[in-house]
Amino acid sequence: MSAFSEAALEKKLSELSNSQQSVQTLSLWLIHHRKHSKTIVNVWFNELKKAQVSRKLTFLYLANDVIQNSKRKGPEFTQDFAPVIVDAFKHVYRDGEEGCKKQLGRVLSIWQERAVYENNLLDQLSQVLYGEKKTKKRSYEEIQPDDEGFASQSSPTEPPQTAELIRALQELENAASGDSVLRQRISSLPAEVQDTSLLHRITDKESGERLSRLVEEACMLLADYSGRLAAEIDDRRQLTRTLTVFLQSQKDGLAQNEQKLECVLPMRAPQGSHVSSLYRHSVNTFCFKKRKKV
Repeated sequence: MSAFSEAALEKKLSELSNSQQSVQTLSLWLIHHRKHSKTIVNVWFNELKKAQVSRKLTFLYLANDVIQNSKRKGPEFTQDFAPVIVDAFKHVYRDGEEGCKKQLGRVLSIWQERAVYENNLLDQLSQVLYGEKKTKKRSYEEIQPDDEGFASQSSPTEPPQTAELIRALQELENAASGDSVLRQRISSLPAEVQDTSLLHRITDKESGERLSRLVEEACMLLADYSGRLAAEIDDRRQLTRTLTVFLQSQKDGLAQNEQKLECVLPMRAPQGSHVSSLYRHSVNTFCFKKRKKV
């Protein structure tokens, strides 16, 4: 990978796009240069404040990717982002495009579920978005389909529409786990990329550089697949919550309709008797008048 410098980072941030591949590619580069984490975070925050409104949310996506994927290699980024992340959320929320609150809320939800930061910092981020302290969300593993407390604690004011559920289900049809072409590409990677015992095949600088390019391409491919799988997991978790809320709203609606029906049924019998009585009275009156004419 290319050498690190503030100028190089600024250039890469200026070229950052909202595509998943762009975010993950830059994230890998930053993690590779994690020994410069303090400088990286400072440059990131300064460039975030200067970025166009339409690009600010992408900077948060980049931070999210770096924070989560760098944890297994060290705490540098998690620690160095902590002092500025609340101000970054405030800045993006205040100056971001309409609808960014939902996307920021999704990032926060992931951090809460995965305990990326301490509760105190997560509460500060929650206050930025919602204006009040929100109860820490339970992890996905704690949520059961028949959990009665889940719907009451997590349900939105308006239940999801059927069209939204259909669209979410259709989007999952193109999820990473079903991408057979990409899985085939991964399984077809050269053995040299995966097996270090084959490094003895490197006999000169040219073969070494060729293997280096193969390894870098494989890393990008796997990072892309890993990122898509992580996004799919988050989407499936969100869909599970949405379906739980939708199911609960249907149950509530059914219960209300059953109560209304119970109220109406007792009234139906007297009304039926009254109608029958009126009918008999009308028939008798008609017959009486007919006999009278005769």
